[in-house]
Amino acid sequence: MVFDLDLIKKLYGAMPSKVDAARKLVGKPLTLAEKILYSHLFIAPTRAYERGKDYVEFAPDRVAMQDATAQMALLQFMTCGRDKVAVPSTVHCDHLIQAKTGATSDLATALDVNKEVYDFLASISNKYGIGFWKPGAGIIHQVVLENYAFPGGMMIGTDSHTPNAGGLGMVAIGVGGADAVDVMAGLAWELKMPKLIGVKLTGKLSGWTSSKDVILKVAGILTVKGGTGAIVEYFGEGADSLSATGKGTICNMGAEIGATCSIFTYDEKMAAYLKATGRKEVAALADGIKDYLRPDKEVYADPKKYYDQVIEINLSELEPHVNGPFTPDLAWPISKFAEAVKTNNWPERLEVALIGSCTNSSYEDISRSASLAQQAIDKKLKTKAEFTITPGSEQVRYTIEKDGFLKTFEEIGGVVLANACGPCIGQWARHIDDPNRKNSIITSFNRNFAKRNDGLASTHAFVASPEIVTAFAIAGHLSFNPLKDKLKNEKGEEVMLDEPTGVELPPKGFSVDDAGYQAPAKDGKGVQVVVNPDSKRLQLLAPFTPWEGVDLNGLKLLIKAKGKCTTDHISMAGPWLKFRGHLDNISNNMLIGAINFFNEKTDSVKNELTGEYGPVPATARAYKAAGIGSVVVGDENYGEGSSREHAAMEPRHLGVRAIVVRSFARIHETNLKKQGMLALTFANKEDYDKVQEDDSIDIIGLGSFTPGKPLTMLLNHKNGSTDKIALNHTYNEPQIEWFKAGGALNVIRAEFAK
Repeated sequence: MVFDLDLIKKLYGAMPSKVDAARKLVGKPLTLAEKILYSHLFIAPTRAYERGKDYVEFAPDRVAMQDATAQMALLQFMTCGRDKVAVPSTVHCDHLIQAKTGATSDLATALDVNKEVYDFLASISNKYGIGFWKPGAGIIHQVVLENYAFPGGMMIGTDSHTPNAGGLGMVAIGVGGADAVDVMAGLAWELKMPKLIGVKLTGKLSGWTSSKDVILKVAGILTVKGGTGAIVEYFGEGADSLSATGKGTICNMGAEIGATCSIFTYDEKMAAYLKATGRKEVAALADGIKDYLRPDKEVYADPKKYYDQVIEINLSELEPHVNGPFTPDLAWPISKFAEAVKTNNWPERLEVALIGSCTNSSYEDISRSASLAQQAIDKKLKTKAEFTITPGSEQVRYTIEKDGFLKTFEEIGGVVLANACGPCIGQWARHIDDPNRKNSIITSFNRNFAKRNDGLASTHAFVASPEIVTAFAIAGHLSFNPLKDKLKNEKGEEVMLDEPTGVELPPKGFSVDDAGYQAPAKDGKGVQVVVNPDSKRLQLLAPFTPWEGVDLNGLKLLIKAKGKCTTDHISMAGPWLKFRGHLDNISNNMLIGAINFFNEKTDSVKNELTGEYGPVPATARAYKAAGIGSVVVGDENYGEGSSREHAAMEPRHLGVRAIVVRSFARIHETNLKKQGMLALTFANKEDYDKVQEDDSIDIIGLGSFTPGKPLTMLLNHKNGSTDKIALNHTYNEPQIEWFKAGGALNVIRAEFAK
């Protein structure tokens, strides 16, 4: 089945004239990202937009939601007054399946435990014209790449790794659920015009090096916030040599550098993948406007003239990398990794190796890893660490089983997990003798923050390519370098692993019995969506209250978070995923992973009403019950990581009025604005140090809240002194209206009511 063919024909028919007009407007040659952005404007432009400054309204082609975030997004959508989504939209059931024993039993358990949620998502999708991908169908980003992504398109998705679709030349951006509601309701979607980072790839990959090593290298260069506010565009002959799924891997993990999205230019590799996944019509249409799906020739000739920053990487010289632990930008070339393990006293013994996930579960990834597994069999080796394999979709799983790869993995001790996120997002019932014991795991996933995979702060998680992970699984220790080190086999012989081999696309084609897709009803008016009022997992939403019209005085400091505070710290996944459709219940995890600056502990803050220390959510509830608002203070890049809007909705629900930080990650700042929160930054970053535990806080200047005009925070200290702090913000006029109305959804409701 080819989805959205009429939409693609219409888009491609209009794209050349829109791009030509944009080129005249901008007055210079265009990058690919600019071509796509300007051809997806909600209203035809009358001027060029300034990167990193101007807010712009876009009209994305589609919306994709995973089950954990879709619950809250659709609970919001059903209150906005529309009978049907305005753009093609899908829901993918991939986050709620816990990895425990193996694919079959884990899926059966999930279908039982999550029945209420799956029934809700299936029925609400059916009612509002949304395509529904059943549990077991696969991970959202792999399914999107196989079915929906197309060159030159624009998509938003309620997951931070939505940019995976950039592997097929699509501007695909991770957002919060409220942004998805805007687009599904037919409204414009707002984004600050991104800056552009160009990555020129020369040479060609060989040997042990893979596409994953490109993004691991880039992460080391740019760090977790180096891509914030920017689209990363890959180009050059090296880029054209990479498979489409390899390109997807790189774009997927661009979320780890804070990038708005990442994208590759259209080429023969993309055309081959479109044809292999049953979309030859789309490839033919793309070939017809190929020049409009690549940067202009002048951009190739002098990239520094057209990008805000240019990085060049020679693939022929690139080493395999291992990144971590605890952050995805701590990059180690394989030649230096063993030394780093010893120098830093990281646990050398490898306990678990995991391949797959939305980042690395393509046919190419699996075939290269399987070639190593076959070598292990031939050379009388077996895995010395636990080894798991997570297929990205039922289509990939069915095909790799048909081609014998799963059997090969099982022969060396591998366990095949369900086609789902599983351990990548904390859905892992890990077996470990002592949860407090320092230990090491390695994955081909994208994120490795503390507690991310198994909920254990003691776990040192490293990230690498599937083939490097497989080699480590066989070796069983992190000081192993597969490029030069030997292993002892069952006969006591010393053997070496040869370079992995694989193929980009299945020689006999992709196959699948049931891909897991359920089309919506043509007319959903008669479909009933039922939410049990006593449910512990689903809760209908009540509108947040509007701003009172006055400055905020007498606020209490809820927590001053120290150091890295990701959305995993603000709203953990793992066992908390089951409450993603119930705002009050999931709010009991708010900021329980953040480190309190004043006592270096997690989930332990001072209640100013009692003087006692207790959990963050309970303290917030106590302030709210007393009619007192609170403030969260944070460090740099606050809210990095996942797109989960629960990290913004929970503070709003528990009475937090403002989040004041040194700097924000893009998606989280937007999510806070959407929920009617104040997202503010210290004009002087050192003022973070002035915030004291017992402060009473006032935020003043709201009566004249306007774009570009700072607000003021008064820190009224316990000793009677006061510090006056300037706070910057990035609100424009519509976003200020969201604040005044109590949230963007309240504005949407009012517009539809008219």
